[in-house]
Amino acid sequence: MRGHLQNIFREHYAWLRDHLRRQAGSVHGAEDVASEAFLQLAQHRQLDQVREPRALLTTIAKRVLFDTWRRRDLEQAYLQTLALTPQPTYPSPEERALIIEALLAVEAALDLLPVKARRAFLYSQLDAMTYAEIAKELGVSASMVRQYMTQALSAIAAATA
Repeated sequence: MRGHLQNIFREHYAWLRDHLRRQAGSVHGAEDVASEAFLQLAQHRQLDQVREPRALLTTIAKRVLFDTWRRRDLEQAYLQTLALTPQPTYPSPEERALIIEALLAVEAALDLLPVKARRAFLYSQLDAMTYAEIAKELGVSASMVRQYMTQALSAIAAATA
């Protein structure tokens, strides 16, 4: 299996890196995404059965690129909010890293929820909607909204524990 991975790497790394250069914004970004794609490919359980390595690498690389963009956007939004905060209350770099890590964990937990549960949570937290308003928006009962909120809060608690 190791030899197979080495062959795939030799044959396709340069192609993937060049393919990603424009999307990643730089040669270094493309190299990072391509390297991460190969790391994830190495964990593929049935690597010997991969018939189209470029197709699989492209799919993996797109996911890595989207995760990179999402992380960057989340970090930029946090830093913009932080810039509006008075200087004496700035968190330390370590605290900022922990906060961003927690935000990413919350985002990942929300991504795993069913769409209505995620929407119910976001309506509640971001739009300050009541359960009755959320129920009307989602076309469900208020008790169903309570179940969605319990599901969302449990998922977030587990992700940030």
